[in-house]
Order: sequence, then C-alpha cells, then structure tokens
Amino acid sequence: MMHKVVFHIDELDKWDHTLSNITNLLDYGRMNKEEYHIVVLVNGDAIKGYLDEHLRNSVEQFSREGVRFHACSNSMNSHSIKETELPANVEIVAAGVADLVSLQEQGFAYIKP
Repeated sequence: MMHKVVFHIDELDKWDHTLSNITNLLDYGRMNKEEYHIVVLVNGDAIKGYLDEHLRNSVEQFSREGVRFHACSNSMNSHSIKETELPANVEIVAAGVADLVSLQEQGFAYIKP
C-alpha cells in the first residue's frame, strides 16, 4: 500500500523531531512492506534549517531515500536566503501554505511535529 504524508516544519527547533519521525516511518514501512511517499514542507523560521550543515546532510541522505523537501519562497525572501544556499535537491515552492493545500488535496496526510 502507498501512503502519502506531508510533514510541515515552521519552527527551527522542530527539525530534529521531524527527521526522527521520518526515520521511524521509513523503518516501519520497510518492516511492514508498506511504501511511504514523504514530502517535507519548510516555511517560517524553520527555513534557516536548510543552512545548518548537520541538517543539510540529513536532507541529502533522506533525499536519496526518496523523501522530497520543499522550501517556501516567501520564507526564503523574509530570511534573505538565496536558492544557491539550499541543498541541491530542495524544491522551491511559491507559497508554503498553498503547497500544503495542494498536497492535502492530492491525498497527503498532514503531520506537524
């Protein structure tokens, strides 16, 4: 069975908890032969997490496992973050809230750690 999940991070201190949740979900899926399509939408102050070396490494590792990461353009602008500062695999979306609406309309379950 394919499950679709969007994790929403808008607070910088929620990154580690979210990455732990993703690890647990992927491990659960492997053990139970279930597939999870995971998107992580990052907006607000959490956008600064993409600049942290430890978090960047985690983003790159999870991306290799199929997890998609989105960055809100509005949040990038308000925190003066340029596209070139993001990990290469992060997709920029015009508005994080609109992305969340779209993902939920596509059947993604919403999780906010």
